[in-house]
Amino acid sequence: MKSIWDVIKGPLVTEKALKMKDEPESFGRAGNAAQLLVFKVDRRATKPEIKAAVEKILGVKVADVRVANFQGKEKRWGMRRQLGRRPDWKKAYVTVRSGEKQVLYDDII
Repeated sequence: MKSIWDVIKGPLVTEKALKMKDEPESFGRAGNAAQLLVFKVDRRATKPEIKAAVEKILGVKVADVRVANFQGKEKRWGMRRQLGRRPDWKKAYVTVRSGEKQVLYDDII
């Protein structure tokens, strides 16, 4: 990877991701006070690279990184119903250590 901005493409801002970030006990994480952030990352990025990039960008310590790979959807368009694919992508779930400052997505954008 060349730089931290090549690793982290940006935050994934969905209703579920915002609920996981703002409510520590949501989605079966009872007793967990750590903040969970969701990012769209480069497909070739590794967990240590993602961890280092988030720590450098946000200035917080990262406890855990989990990743999920997604296949791009097949799409049709045009008069003849041409077929194509959206690109494959990777999502990273980053858990910030307990006691660290609250992260706002405004810090990244």
